[in-house]
Amino acid sequence: MSDSFFSRKPEFEIVDMVPEDCPEVSVLHGQRFARPWGDGEFLSLLLQPNVFGFVARQTNALIFKPPMAGFVLAREVAGEAEILTVAVHEKQSRHGLGWRLMQAAIRHAEASGGQEMFLEVDDGNAAAIALYRKLGFEKAGERPAYYEDRKGRKSAALVMKRDLR
Repeated sequence: MSDSFFSRKPEFEIVDMVPEDCPEVSVLHGQRFARPWGDGEFLSLLLQPNVFGFVARQTNALIFKPPMAGFVLAREVAGEAEILTVAVHEKQSRHGLGWRLMQAAIRHAEASGGQEMFLEVDDGNAAAIALYRKLGFEKAGERPAYYEDRKGRKSAALVMKRDLR
């Protein structure tokens, strides 16, 4: 028997983030960021009228409710959209989830009247920067010593922008 019989290539669906997702979103955020946001912070943001989010869940897992594989949270106000945070579980990287989550946020922002979208990214996060560039984002500015890692080291935030028109 081949190994492929027992292992499946994961398949994912991207669905709207709902308040019940906030505890799980918070856990994943805490695994990926030095300064984690609590589930109350996510809920407070998600309940705002112009904030929206999406989560990725594996559809072909053998368990009832597979763990969240990734999420994106964004907002759109007066034509300007912003990615507030995005994360993909480290075990699910390289499956295109970051791309799909960002595409969902971009489409939603466009449909809501967004004309441009902004995000901030740690200047040392080469994988994220490459993804954002492939999605059409360009550097619009920089915030020196904006992020701090778990060891107290500071790094700059790149402000990136994409035209949605």
